[in-house]
Amino acid sequence: MKQLKPYMLVTQLVVLLLCATPVYSDQSPRELVRDTSTQMLVTIRKEKSAIDQDQARLHELVAEIVLPHFDFVRMGRWTLGKHWRSASVQQRKEFAGEFRALLIRNYSRVLAEYADAEIDYLPFTMKDGDTRAKVHTELTPSNGIPVSIVYSLHRTKNDWKVYDVAVEGVSLVTNYKSSFASKIRKDGLDQLINMLAANNKGAGST
Repeated sequence: MKQLKPYMLVTQLVVLLLCATPVYSDQSPRELVRDTSTQMLVTIRKEKSAIDQDQARLHELVAEIVLPHFDFVRMGRWTLGKHWRSASVQQRKEFAGEFRALLIRNYSRVLAEYADAEIDYLPFTMKDGDTRAKVHTELTPSNGIPVSIVYSLHRTKNDWKVYDVAVEGVSLVTNYKSSFASKIRKDGLDQLINMLAANNKGAGST
């Protein structure tokens, strides 16, 4: 699947800002992004030796501390669009599992390279009662060129969850939606799931 460079960057960097710090109902989305990014960077640096010896450790960290902050049901529903509505329960379950594995794979590939990046948190406003929010950040890697990353979150019963990420205006959900729709039109949903499964399995064996 052909993907834009900004989009690939966001799939690799979003994990820096989303980890499993305990989430409190009175914590704003901006506070969540700020506080958890700090803990994530500390964790990566602390685990550097273990990660260098075995990349599977980084995969484990991503699975443990990133995924709980994503709303995969909403992401899956929006990514597949009309195909989600027509999918069986089993197809939805299988797609969600492979989609999670895909994100873990992308995040883990270069995550450690950005452990020393600087993150700026731009001004944030939210009214009482808002159930959606966008957190604007700028990430400056070692090359000194800042990258705009925007996190879209929605409020659930107990916390905030991410349902989309955009870098330089390129949406995670929109990009996957386009590439997945093309595959589904050509070969069907089951073949998309099989392709993701094969790619994830192949990547895991390398």
